[in-house]
Amino acid sequence: MHTHGGGGSSFNDADTAVAVARITATHRAHGTTTMLASLVTGPIDEFDQTISALAGLVATGVLAGIHLEGPWLSPVHRGAHDENLLRVPDAESVDRLMHAGRGTVRMVTIAPELEGGLAAVRQIVGFGAVAAVGHTDANYDMTRQAIAAGATAGTHVFNAMRQIHHRLPGPALALLEDPAVFAELIADGVHLHPDIVRFIIESPSRPVLVTDAMAAAGADEGDYKLGALDVRVSSGQARLADGTIAGSVLTLSDAVRYAVHTAGVPTEVAVRAATQNPADMIGLVDRGRLAAGNRADLNVLGAGLRVTATLQAGRWVTCVGD
Repeated sequence: MHTHGGGGSSFNDADTAVAVARITATHRAHGTTTMLASLVTGPIDEFDQTISALAGLVATGVLAGIHLEGPWLSPVHRGAHDENLLRVPDAESVDRLMHAGRGTVRMVTIAPELEGGLAAVRQIVGFGAVAAVGHTDANYDMTRQAIAAGATAGTHVFNAMRQIHHRLPGPALALLEDPAVFAELIADGVHLHPDIVRFIIESPSRPVLVTDAMAAAGADEGDYKLGALDVRVSSGQARLADGTIAGSVLTLSDAVRYAVHTAGVPTEVAVRAATQNPADMIGLVDRGRLAAGNRADLNVLGAGLRVTATLQAGRWVTCVGD
């Protein structure tokens, strides 16, 4: 549900078709059968064009939809987003980008405390997309207001948001205490301590394992771009020059293994967080669980929960390198 790239390519790349082919092939080789294309903040004219190009690939079934991570994010918790490209969620820009997707934008990350933020949450939900609270300086009460306005998800909870304090509980507590909220988490040993991984998964919210992968996932370490920003990938970590985490090189099968083997999450719970919960989050009723009439997607797991083969839409895919 939250992947920016892989195989050396990014969904923000100019050659959309080539990028999508590389990214989906990379993550499919590690067991991912369904994917949203997540975009990092860019100039709004380029954003418009990229969304439109990706929408065509959603229509063909290559992608399940588009996730806009930006441009309506908090400068205080911008993470690896160019501060100069962030903006408040005015009704016109929201309308423009949602229409560019022609119904394929399935999820939007937004900081609800920004001017017009709550109205934008309602606007996004009105388009039939999931409004996710993330990259935010919202306090507990504002987050509760966003949920009341229709937000149903938290983007990589604890990362790029105001932290929990015993007098100022912040957005994470509001998200994790609500059983109607889907809580994204990045289980890679970099973004979250393993006890926090387990804490999120055991919370009343519905946990969703995501990768937040950037172009270096499944590719060599070195120098990359994430949107407009330079990223150095070294020792399995993607960071900006100032040390800010800039996505990950994670695959979803790695996330499941980390949750089980390092964080101590029961296997069936970790698998649900990578399959059924994310499908439910964006309303994909034909996948995410094994049931008669659903799309025939499944993974065969061998020793150490490693993917040995994948069935995607009824076609066997041999996994390489996992």
